[in-house]
Amino acid sequence: MDITVLPATPTDADVDAWRSVLTDALATDQPQLPAPSRVEVAGRIQVDPARGRAVRWACPDGVAALLLFSDEGNRHTAYLDVLAVRPAARRRGTGTALWERVRAALLADGRTTVGTMIDTDGPGEAFARALGFTNALPMGWYVQEVPADPGTVTVPDTPGYTLVAWSGLVPDHLARALAVAHDAMEDAPAGELEERTPAWTPERLRAVQQLVLDRGGELLTVAAMTPDGEVAAYTELMFPDPAAARAIQYDTVVVPAHRGRRLGRAVKLRMLATARAGHPALRQIATTVADENAPMLAVNTALGYVRERGAAYYQLSLEP
Repeated sequence: MDITVLPATPTDADVDAWRSVLTDALATDQPQLPAPSRVEVAGRIQVDPARGRAVRWACPDGVAALLLFSDEGNRHTAYLDVLAVRPAARRRGTGTALWERVRAALLADGRTTVGTMIDTDGPGEAFARALGFTNALPMGWYVQEVPADPGTVTVPDTPGYTLVAWSGLVPDHLARALAVAHDAMEDAPAGELEERTPAWTPERLRAVQQLVLDRGGELLTVAAMTPDGEVAAYTELMFPDPAAARAIQYDTVVVPAHRGRRLGRAVKLRMLATARAGHPALRQIATTVADENAPMLAVNTALGYVRERGAAYYQLSLEP
């Protein structure tokens, strides 16, 4: 089987071939989902992640991508970003051959664990379980339909707080406050994950945001600010392709000292109105929530999110 390592900067032909595999696999495994756009695929494989080194393999019927973390505290682990095989080529050894390349790279780099996000009750989960992966964090994908008229979205009052919104990189005067608020995610359910989130700094925050932009995407942020400049709550919306009909809800965080004031609901509704007004093609917002994260599930349910499909963060301990 002719499996090749993609060059550091994949060609346009590499992008088209990679997208073709993903499109075929998605059409069979999750036919209700939109096919990945070329902008999204090109961004993900032509621009390296901010947290480490990517290695990518491809053959005519399959692709795989691995992220080897470089941040302190995660150099023992890695993330399998994708391993996909065309449906017509499954059960012929393609997935196993790709996995063997991934596993060899992990062991050669001294990694002892690897994690991956998988849709449950499908071929990906069955394949992962057969390899010895276990479910470390059950979750689900939830989807909110975006109203055609942004004027129908009512943003509640937030006494004592001001809602601010921006696109792209965080403004300089808000960078430190937003980094502090990001660290409030530390109390979110993390199951038995080996991967640890590094401390947030203004520099790390900008690097993660810049990656979205470098990959051709767009990032919107809404924050609830206190009079003294503290970020009490925020939410982020990421467009892998700004022209696409579906966007991904990133973090929604309310800092512990400001909880119980419905700020999570307020920033998400302000985001909904802002995103719809600026992106006429937007039709859906999708997000993942851990099954044990009852507060966020309650907020999302109240806003009209419905469960689309099950998912989980699977993890494997490696042995030479």
